[in-house]
Amino acid sequence: MSTLLIDTHCHLDDPIFAPDFDAVVARAQDVGVGPIVIPAVEVASFERTIACAHGLDAGFYALGIHPMYVPQAQPDDLHTLEGYLQRYLDDPKLVAVGEIGLDFFVPELREAPLKEKQIHFYHEQLKLAQRYDLPVLLHVRRAQDLILKYARRFPAVMGIAHAFNGSFQQAERFLESGFKLGMGGAMTFTRAKQIRRLASELPIESFVLETDAPDIPPAWLSAQDGQPPRNEPYHLEQIAECFAELRDLPLVAAIDHTTANARAILPRLDAPDSFFS
Repeated sequence: MSTLLIDTHCHLDDPIFAPDFDAVVARAQDVGVGPIVIPAVEVASFERTIACAHGLDAGFYALGIHPMYVPQAQPDDLHTLEGYLQRYLDDPKLVAVGEIGLDFFVPELREAPLKEKQIHFYHEQLKLAQRYDLPVLLHVRRAQDLILKYARRFPAVMGIAHAFNGSFQQAERFLESGFKLGMGGAMTFTRAKQIRRLASELPIESFVLETDAPDIPPAWLSAQDGQPPRNEPYHLEQIAECFAELRDLPLVAAIDHTTANARAILPRLDAPDSFFS
């Protein structure tokens, strides 16, 4: 394939990839995956995330505190995050603040005091994104309206609503606010009618592609030996094929559009080689 795929959300620094990391990367490259954006999830993972991105010619990263890691996060972690953003702001491989947001799918996370703590961390990280002129990678599970409510307080901050699974009306509000919608493995299931409707009916400028590897495996993966399937960036090509079918577009055209969308919303993907290389 001559057209370049961009995986806008891939946790390639997850230790699950350590045993066969080089093979995982090679498989992705073989099907045309180029830039891979690796979001951090907690302060303790920042160094690993940065190192992983710098170990790849087309590796990029985001720094942030994931809402599911907020329960164990310390107040000083926000200061630590800001210190990293200040230190690495001139690194072209740093493309966003993320993964940040809210998660109200897990019952204990939608109850006080963790709900309030999530909101606080999300709001403060939006402030940092605005302060350092960076886009955001948003985790929006069961929290689309509240995510957008706070994001609209920072109208200069744009980014990607990762793994979007909201309503048509919610999607339109995110798009009106300057966000792109991340489409990945969930879109490949025929029963995911709402996601597939979004993918097929909203303007094509709305979307970027992602795997969220090792999570959100596509429909063709199954459990092995009782273990959940491990997603990887290699599957982005087939995810793109699914998107192309839903749009009734040639595969190359679908990839060209989503790649352009990714570069538009994450402009540092077009930056020169990192100053670390």
